[in-house]
Amino acid sequence: MTNPRAERVKAVRALAGRSVRQRAGRFVVEGPQAVREAVLVADVHDVYVTEASAQRYEEIVAGAQSRGIRVHVGTAEVLDAMSADGQQVVAVASLLEHTLESVLAGAPRLVAVLAHVRDPGNAGTVIRAADAAGADAAVLTAESVDVHNPKVVRSTAGSLFHLPVVTGTDLAVTVADLRAAGLLVLAADGAGTFDLDDLLDVAGSAEDGVPDLSRPTAWVFGNEAWGLRDEDRALADAVVRVPIRGRAESLNLATAATVCLYASSRAQR
Repeated sequence: MTNPRAERVKAVRALAGRSVRQRAGRFVVEGPQAVREAVLVADVHDVYVTEASAQRYEEIVAGAQSRGIRVHVGTAEVLDAMSADGQQVVAVASLLEHTLESVLAGAPRLVAVLAHVRDPGNAGTVIRAADAAGADAAVLTAESVDVHNPKVVRSTAGSLFHLPVVTGTDLAVTVADLRAAGLLVLAADGAGTFDLDDLLDVAGSAEDGVPDLSRPTAWVFGNEAWGLRDEDRALADAVVRVPIRGRAESLNLATAATVCLYASSRAQR
């Protein structure tokens, strides 16, 4: 492939748009880390590399070929035209589809729920943190960013392909379903009634009325700017704050989510 203005190149680049992704049923995966994970498990249709990147990331090419995925070699200009952020390694895959029903059938112990989270970088980082903490799934409400947005995909650093990510849900229905499946539902908020460190201290022996982090838990995280609305916090079994020891006003969404998820992961060991 030598023509950066070829129709195939334009078609791949166009997948950056949500409407195009929905019509095509496909999304673009950019960069060696994400593509490496995608070719192992996702429904990948095509992988695009340069001669240099194919040699640098031989395992990606080998993994794709072992699954019968088409590998196309193009010039640097072609790959850069497909994606300015792909480091000359790009793939096209079918949209990921997971349901909350299938997640709950697996008896999850830790779930991250993102409500009205609209920043792609934050959403992707929370998914990555959930994966790292050993969560069983992540859920994004209908008002949240599209999980197939290229920046979300890049920010997950491959974790998008490690755990189920359910999208397009209603928060109230999601919380009800999680609770019915036996999960404790905690909302993370700076003005929370319970201190996260205090809950860690009593995990496994919490008194009545005190959330027990050793239980299967779903954490609900809100919007980057305004957090969780009053009606969203009211859906949870309890509202928990991450303690601020220094003079910082607050933690950003992804950092707070990481702290909460790891607290549950530790309590559940």
